[in-house]
Amino acid sequence: MRLSKVAIVKGKRGHEPVFQALDMIDYKSALSGWKKILIKVNFITTKTWDTGATTDPIVVEAIIKKLKELPVEVYVVESDATMTNADKAFEVTGMKEMCLRNGIECLNLRHEKEKTKIDIQNGETLKRITVPQIVTESAIISAAKLKTHTATGVTLGMKNMFGLLPDKFKSKYHFKGISKVIVDINTVLRPALTVIDGFVGMEGRGPVGGKPVQMDLILAGKDPVATDSTACRVMGIEPHEIEHIYKAHQKGLGNIDDVEVVGERLENVTRLFARS
Repeated sequence: MRLSKVAIVKGKRGHEPVFQALDMIDYKSALSGWKKILIKVNFITTKTWDTGATTDPIVVEAIIKKLKELPVEVYVVESDATMTNADKAFEVTGMKEMCLRNGIECLNLRHEKEKTKIDIQNGETLKRITVPQIVTESAIISAAKLKTHTATGVTLGMKNMFGLLPDKFKSKYHFKGISKVIVDINTVLRPALTVIDGFVGMEGRGPVGGKPVQMDLILAGKDPVATDSTACRVMGIEPHEIEHIYKAHQKGLGNIDDVEVVGERLENVTRLFARS
């Protein structure tokens, strides 16, 4: 079996670790042929990046700078959630100011009028989802956060894709089994790239109420299962025990074990994260 490559770069908060990680995995090949790219950030709350809860604007800025080498339109996206107004989160976290400085538009997907239904063949729990049309027309970069989650164990690249659904009241999906919903979404909306912001992660009662952990790490990969699995191992968590990661692997969405880690050695950056 061909190994999936995942980059781990250790370095102080800034653009350079992100640049290195993207170059190590040949990010351009993953985005070849696309004219639009959506960078999906994690704004479960309006807390700033240093709390470990939300995606760091400096990580997204580094991705934007690398994308300027390609002939693409770039948008930074999130949607409202039950507890969060995405527009307010863009403002408070500094993401909007960074995007304006770089000539990039922030989109709250809840307000996109043109929508498309996507059927899910052999779904775990969903038969179809409705998403903004721009989501189906674009390559997606999941710009996630390295953190634990009380319901799903971890919230990394694949869990971050849940926020592409434009519904404000997403709690209805939790009743269907959130881990199954995550697998269904990633079956039809597979991220082209996953970049995990581990400059400051979160342990304990994530995704919002945990404690920040300074890790000074960036992870990146083209295989979402392999990237999330590697991030689990960085946190001292067995990825086979995380339902949505294991199910995604079983469905052929990526590798959980056949992973080539480049950059830092896994054993040199692992730290056991407290679980809730």
